[in-house]
Amino acid sequence: MGKNGGFLTPKAIANRIKAKGLQKLRWYCQVCQKQCRDENGFKCHTMSESHQRQLLLVADNPDQFVDGYSKEFEEDFIYLLKRRFGSRRIHANVVYQEYIGDRHHVHMNSTCWETLTSFVKYLGREGKCAVDHTEKGWFVSYIDRDPEVLARQELLKSKEKMELDDAERNAKYIQQQISKSTKDAPPKPTELKREGDTDKVLFVMPNSSVISKKKSSSLDKLSPLSNINTGNSVPSIKRTGEKRKSALEDIMVLKEKKKSKLHGSNCWLRKGIIVKILNKELGDKFYKRKCLVKDVVDQYIGVVEVLGSSARAKIDQADLETVLPSYGRHVMILKGKYRGLTAILESLDSDKYCVSIRLDEGSEKGKTLHNMAYEAVSKIPEA
Repeated sequence: MGKNGGFLTPKAIANRIKAKGLQKLRWYCQVCQKQCRDENGFKCHTMSESHQRQLLLVADNPDQFVDGYSKEFEEDFIYLLKRRFGSRRIHANVVYQEYIGDRHHVHMNSTCWETLTSFVKYLGREGKCAVDHTEKGWFVSYIDRDPEVLARQELLKSKEKMELDDAERNAKYIQQQISKSTKDAPPKPTELKREGDTDKVLFVMPNSSVISKKKSSSLDKLSPLSNINTGNSVPSIKRTGEKRKSALEDIMVLKEKKKSKLHGSNCWLRKGIIVKILNKELGDKFYKRKCLVKDVVDQYIGVVEVLGSSARAKIDQADLETVLPSYGRHVMILKGKYRGLTAILESLDSDKYCVSIRLDEGSEKGKTLHNMAYEAVSKIPEA
């Protein structure tokens, strides 16, 4: 069974085991798609008749073969980058190692690029991938130009544009009113000031008794002076120096009433605390994510930054909730007498939804406060 065993002979099995792994690139013939295991085998292959016939075909039009191999290498590389890594930023050598994991891939020595660096630079120049160079090497990320993906991105942009918060919409409306008033309004009136006579102006009006008397008597017997002399009560209107509220002031008053109706007096948002976003309409990028309050705008609106990311948003405190740390960590008091002071979390009562804290600053440092509501404290970053 020695020579006729074929596939099951020990030599055939050993050859298959050796051929499983990757071999050296310099002993691979792309024209014949044959991998040799050593230098002697590659030399014998190049002297073979089949290899010589393939070289004659390549010699007739070498540019066509090189361009074909280059195009196939580029398409397979980008396809692997798209399917395996998506639009994530990844090291170019990691993608290349996965690409050459297939024994039947197009080898780079048969393309127009001599090195992986030159190929990555080509992708960046052509705009097919986003390329950047760091101390660790070249990084690439796939640019998805699929029409469905672009349409979905446009839809998200339009949704974000429609989801402007109340403060931005009100600010825009106020700005429109200001520009309209400054454009169409007449010259601004000034306060009336009397330089000479400073007596009060009185308007004399007849009451009901005078009117009935007027009906029963002739007109020439009555005069405004007779009403004053008889002691009838005459209403008087006093001219005051108060200015009438402008349209802008009325809008600001309505805005404050709306905020007070929405939040009441429960203003707890402060700069430097860690909170959690509860608004689902903001998407997975923000929903249920913990973030740091970078700034507070108009008491009830905060500029937050997602932890571990540079994503920022302007969110109302109604869409946020406080975060409690583990025992022994620092929190900031948001309500009550000690508002703005830092404390240390000592215990937590999940049945009553309250915590016990110990003041870490102020004149009463070391004092323990019990039955503080979850909403009255929030976690702060550790120094």
